[in-house]
Amino acid sequence: MNRGERGRREYEGLMGHGPEEALGEVLRTSPQMFEAVVEGAFGGALARPELSRRARELASVAIIAAMGGAERRLASHVRGALRQGVEPSELLALCEHISVYAGFPRALDALAVVNGVLEEQGGAKPPRTHRVALADHETVVAQKGEHGPAVILSHSLGVDWRMWEPVMERLANGRRVFAYDFRGHGAAAGAPRPFTMDDLAADLLGVLDAFDVDRAHVVGLSMGGGIAQTVAVRAPERVASLALLATTDHAFDSFEARARSGEADGMEAQIVPTLTRWFTPAALATDPWGVRYARERIRRFDSADWAAAWRAFRGVDVQGRLTGEDFPTLVLAGELDASTTPEIMSGIAGRVPGSTYRELPGTPHMQTLERPDLVAEALDDFLPADR
Repeated sequence: MNRGERGRREYEGLMGHGPEEALGEVLRTSPQMFEAVVEGAFGGALARPELSRRARELASVAIIAAMGGAERRLASHVRGALRQGVEPSELLALCEHISVYAGFPRALDALAVVNGVLEEQGGAKPPRTHRVALADHETVVAQKGEHGPAVILSHSLGVDWRMWEPVMERLANGRRVFAYDFRGHGAAAGAPRPFTMDDLAADLLGVLDAFDVDRAHVVGLSMGGGIAQTVAVRAPERVASLALLATTDHAFDSFEARARSGEADGMEAQIVPTLTRWFTPAALATDPWGVRYARERIRRFDSADWAAAWRAFRGVDVQGRLTGEDFPTLVLAGELDASTTPEIMSGIAGRVPGSTYRELPGTPHMQTLERPDLVAEALDDFLPADR
């Protein structure tokens, strides 16, 4: 394969179409320039494997944005970055990063280009975020949807509200959807420690109070499911329905061991055991956004918050205390969940009279990050909406 063939192959691999299509004007007016771009750049340095195509497109977007004055080329590489699996949220964060090193004028121009490409491709707009003061700390609440029944989403231990972002767009059709960071996580990192499941339940109710919501459809995954159940036991009058995803109604012996490991071994040591519990081998091999996001959240987690959260979760005490008579309950299991297995989840459903049990095929523990399509469909079917 000569440099011209290699350049055409790499250009198509990066950008999704041949160089003749995108650089037709260059080819017509200056074949030499076309050759220099395709053979010299794409057939040379850009074809080397030391940097992934995803990394190269992120670098290209950052460099062109920082230089300024090349918006057409910037838009082309934003499209290329999206093609390589870069998420819109990552591109928006990159614009913020550019503001630090290249200044706000360049960053704002880049942001305009990124937003233009996302709109052109029909991408969903990010949720609106609010800073909310709770009893003893501040948190962030993301909101999608302006009318309809209120839905509140409680995330898993170790991540933050963005765990729900892949399903929020669909759930917001005819609903007001709120996803928040619970204490020790995300914007609520460093909240007073130690804390209990009752504290976490009170925080969820505090979020509802901040938005004048008397009664909400409560959805929780993993530890978030423990919080949701605690709310349902402590304040059933505030719960319109309950959806329990990949969770438990009793503590596991491993919770204290995970707390101690975070304290003694640090957060880097938590990455492998956590991600292999959360995701399938296929997802870990292909490393999509959900895996990258979860890995980075764990790596950056404060070990004291990690230990406090596991010790709070160790206090979950709801088994046999949900009647299923006050509100509809959905129990949503993942077929491939190695942490809260279908057997565990069906046991929960069996202890909640009148609940609905549903199993998602090919789905591991971190349902919304690996199979958001199936989760969104199941929740959309279960939750009422104004349409």
